[in-house]
Amino acid sequence: MSFKKIIEPLKDNLQRNQIVEPNPLQAKILSKIKGGKSMFVIAPDNSGKTTSIVISVINKLKEAFEDAPRALIFVKDKEESLKLADLFNTYKRGTDLRVYCAYDEHNLELQREEIYLGTDIVIATPKRLNRIFYLNGINLNKLQMCIVEDAEFLFRNNNFAEVTRTPESISRCQYLVFSDKFDDRFERWQETFMHLAETVKIK
Repeated sequence: MSFKKIIEPLKDNLQRNQIVEPNPLQAKILSKIKGGKSMFVIAPDNSGKTTSIVISVINKLKEAFEDAPRALIFVKDKEESLKLADLFNTYKRGTDLRVYCAYDEHNLELQREEIYLGTDIVIATPKRLNRIFYLNGINLNKLQMCIVEDAEFLFRNNNFAEVTRTPESISRCQYLVFSDKFDDRFERWQETFMHLAETVKIK
């Protein structure tokens, strides 16, 4: 997919940041993501995985809509959550998309209230997302995209189990897992909610 096929505000923001055409990874996956394909994306550091997430989510959601989030992105910690939110804020200029970060170091009840007021994109650590969910603090019924950024963190501190619980609450959704390498434990997901997922690898 060329950048000619993305929404104008996003295209303008990419150009403003000297990104004028897709890199090899983006050329391989952006059109598939736009088409709704669930994928494991295996690529090294600095290959454009995180920028691909941001481009894909903004281009798919386009504008604010109702109150329930339509994209959920799992990250390893507060620092990664805030860093990713900054990137979204850079590239969503000119849209009214709302981004919210949910991480363990913040007041749980306040996060629950703020999400309830309405957001389009939630960037969350797995444990905090599940705590908010079990307090009925987030509606996942409208979710269109469920994404894991840099999935290596899943295999520490029970994060894999925490993320695996989430699809149990979602009826239909596109799943995208970004990682430096394919881990054998991902095969459990291929047997359940990611059984139709494609694996895309670049070196």
